[in-house]
Amino acid sequence: MRQQMQRGGPSSPRCSSTSDCFPLGHLNTAKCGSETSAEPEKHEVKANNTHTALSRMSSIMIFYICYLLCLGLGLACVVCVCYWSERWRGGFAWDGSPLQFNWHPVLMVTGLVVVYGIGAVLYRIPLTWGQNKLPWKLLHAALMLIALVLSIVGLCAVFDFHNANNIPNLYSLHSWIGIAATALFAIQWVVGVAGFLLPCSPISLRKLLKPVHVWMGAGILTLSIAACISGINEKLFFVLKGGSPETLPYSALPSEALLGNSLGVLIVAFGLVVLKILSNHKWQRPDSRPEDMAYTPLLQEENE
Repeated sequence: MRQQMQRGGPSSPRCSSTSDCFPLGHLNTAKCGSETSAEPEKHEVKANNTHTALSRMSSIMIFYICYLLCLGLGLACVVCVCYWSERWRGGFAWDGSPLQFNWHPVLMVTGLVVVYGIGAVLYRIPLTWGQNKLPWKLLHAALMLIALVLSIVGLCAVFDFHNANNIPNLYSLHSWIGIAATALFAIQWVVGVAGFLLPCSPISLRKLLKPVHVWMGAGILTLSIAACISGINEKLFFVLKGGSPETLPYSALPSEALLGNSLGVLIVAFGLVVLKILSNHKWQRPDSRPEDMAYTPLLQEENE
């Protein structure tokens, strides 16, 4: 027996591991392991996609809640200022009387705040993102033009009233802020049309104007809100002096004062919602984000 073992030569070396003896088995094991590890990766990717979709849906729902709140507050502002002028200030006229002055708060609140704010957030509506931008750009410009015209008519009403009754113009802080907001608004509209609607406008100019246009828009809305609430307070101080038995002083907080103060609160709330919508980068139109500045002029966008 011992001789047979010696004739067979030295014994073959022992395998140090199963993989050394069965290399194919090692490959099969690794292959099986990769298949099993791929399944959790697929589930993880699917979970991330689901989380992203839910997050996007939640963001869109929050936007529409804010947008509906914006529309509701804007409507409440217009109704409130019209009711104030009609119920306590006697109505409207254009004859140089105090009834002509009543057009001033109505037109300034409606144009310089409400229509302006609604036009400013127009690009943020998600339903417009996948559509041609040109109609929405024209609608944005039209709403801003309507707001500007209403503001100018509102200024004409108060200047004409002051001149007819020998009242000085532009002496109060309220008037300074209002004139500044309207003047900047007019410049903003002209520059916006020239820079973003005319086909001769170069891309480099639009890249330069875009952040300035957005910043100026928010600044003009802030000035408009400041002008409106200061004007409301100024008007209440003038008309609620308590000089007659029928009129209580402003300090007694009569019904007219409550309405005026409520109007101011509504205007501030409307402005805050608009600024919230404008400041949220998730609600920017995808082709208007800073990383994509490839704007096209008016005539080119007709074919998009």
